[in-house]
Amino acid sequence: MALDPQAANVIDLIVKSGRPPYHQLTPKDARQMFRETRPASTPPAPQIGAVRDVLTEGAQAIPLRVYRPPGVSDSRRLPVLVYFHGGGWVIGDLETHDVLCRQLTAEAGVSVIAVDYRLAPEHKFPAAADDAWAATRWIAAHAAELGVDADRLAVGGDSAGGNLAAVVALLAREAGGPRIALQILLYPVTDLVSESQSYADLADGYMLTRDSMRWFRAQYLAKEQDAADWRVSPLRAPSLVGLPPALVVTAGYDPLRDEGEAYARRLREAGVSVDAVSFGGMIHGFVPMGRLIDTAFRGVSLITGSLRQALR
Repeated sequence: MALDPQAANVIDLIVKSGRPPYHQLTPKDARQMFRETRPASTPPAPQIGAVRDVLTEGAQAIPLRVYRPPGVSDSRRLPVLVYFHGGGWVIGDLETHDVLCRQLTAEAGVSVIAVDYRLAPEHKFPAAADDAWAATRWIAAHAAELGVDADRLAVGGDSAGGNLAAVVALLAREAGGPRIALQILLYPVTDLVSESQSYADLADGYMLTRDSMRWFRAQYLAKEQDAADWRVSPLRAPSLVGLPPALVVTAGYDPLRDEGEAYARRLREAGVSVDAVSFGGMIHGFVPMGRLIDTAFRGVSLITGSLRQALR
């Protein structure tokens, strides 16, 4: 499938802006650039209900942002999506993904709880994975005070956040809970051991570049052998049997395409119910880009439809 014209326009806008690629910046500058440029592609935020910031309790307090849909009483315990933002484990925060979380809350009618996990390189692996797992367990244990139903809990994320969602699903299986009803993996990182063919075919010129992915990898890993740990590369997990149903979204013009598709295949081979959806003309990170890419809204609707079905 040809590159979508609106996706091509996004790439052209980036080129014309002179914006440097992430791998040519310091982590601090990369975070600032991501935060400052994000609003140009995100649509207006929909009206929703209450939004509040909370901190988990424990040795490592993790910031969370709790979203509730409009027209729902505070006493009603809602299904919940625990969401991990993307950004290569280096950039991104509660603000960069705020509009997307509002979209998911408004359209699915569920509570979304965004997790502000620690970032690399200041906090290398396993900090992000540890925070994602700790936050998920804390949310399940404090469901009543958060106004959510721990028996109707999903995890999800985009890119590195999709990686963390997959890892949390594996950790929950190993621990025997909390029970996860659905894992939503948007163009996820699933393998930092080797580079797939799509890394070579789409190395440059399609939003996310191979060099930037290599830079993110170098920031995240404390040592080379960490790449083979399934908490970094869930594709390398010995078994995917017994994992929750999955929605796996990939983009045709994304270096991460092949490893996302490979993870969906391995899940299916392990007997997991998988909805694998490829947006053939899209680029990495397209789902929050509704201001510039109409297909982004199809992506949001796909996610929210899956949530409504899984969390009934």
